Amino acid sequence: MPRPSVEAERKEQILRAACEVIAEVGLRSLRVSDVARRAGTSNGTVHYYFANKRDVVHAAFEYNFQRSIERRKPIFEAEDDPRDRLMAFVRSYLPEGEETVRAWRVWMELWSEAFREPELQELNERVYGEWRRIVAGVIRDGQTQGLLRAGDAVDYANRLIGMIDGLAIQVLVGSKNMTVERMSAVCQAFLLDLRKV
Repeated sequence: MPRPSVEAERKEQILRAACEVIAEVGLRSLRVSDVARRAGTSNGTVHYYFANKRDVVHAAFEYNFQRSIERRKPIFEAEDDPRDRLMAFVRSYLPEGEETVRAWRVWMELWSEAFREPELQELNERVYGEWRRIVAGVIRDGQTQGLLRAGDAVDYANRLIGMIDGLAIQVLVGSKNMTVERMSAVCQAFLLDLRKV
């Protein structure tokens, strides 16, 4: 049996490969053999960690979320002005750059599949609960410091997250009316309106 660190590394390698394959070919076309090939391992090794395709996919969605949190942790843990942290949050989600675009494509596949699968609905609920809590916390910091307008911080967080999601989907599907630059401007306008006058 491999050492725990080797197992953890191999499992992460498989999950990273699964996210790459999901982003490229979509969930419906994904095969365990594609994931194994991308990870540079065998089908048997993938099945050592995951019983079936469904388990690989669910773990990949969870991995995608955890990576997303890790990449943004410095933004949310910074002692910067809450307004600057919110702007940095928006910038970090603009669908540009290979890693961010790939993560968005994985999210889109999760949302599509969650229509049919209650476990993915639960994962989505948990993920969005966590995002809501984090973003609402930054907004509350700004309200406490008198920098952001009073109001329901969770409601503001929901608006911002919903705006980011909706606009990013439009960018990713190639809308001529919604570019990355336009998305950034719309989100920044919302954050400017949130500032205390």
